[in-house]
Amino acid sequence: MNHEKLLKTGLGYPGTSVKTPFYPDVPVLFVKEKMFALFGRTSDKESVNLKTSPDEAWLQRETYPGAVLPGYHMNKKHWNTVVLDGTVPDEVVLEMMRESYLLVVAGLPKKIQAELSGSLKRLFPELGK
Repeated sequence: MNHEKLLKTGLGYPGTSVKTPFYPDVPVLFVKEKMFALFGRTSDKESVNLKTSPDEAWLQRETYPGAVLPGYHMNKKHWNTVVLDGTVPDEVVLEMMRESYLLVVAGLPKKIQAELSGSLKRLFPELGK
């Protein structure tokens, strides 16, 4: 997994855009005006900060020690830094990003959630259940 693949995947989610609010070489994926994936480097390896639930944050860190860390420059209760060195399987990284996106969407105003609803149900059919 790498930044390019994650950016491409994330930009396929409804309402997303890439911005560089911190540094020109640090892309950040947003859903509407809320960040859900911040790309960077950890020990010279590509990494990404992703939002997660507090219980899941702990479990991910325990499952992948050294590759999933408390979110760098983020609220460590709700964000993890995932080092993209192959330790965390690609499908798990993609699931972490999906969950980050959905957690951020859940915190958006109801009006914006309603605007995204149809697209979300097409992309994530399990949400329609």
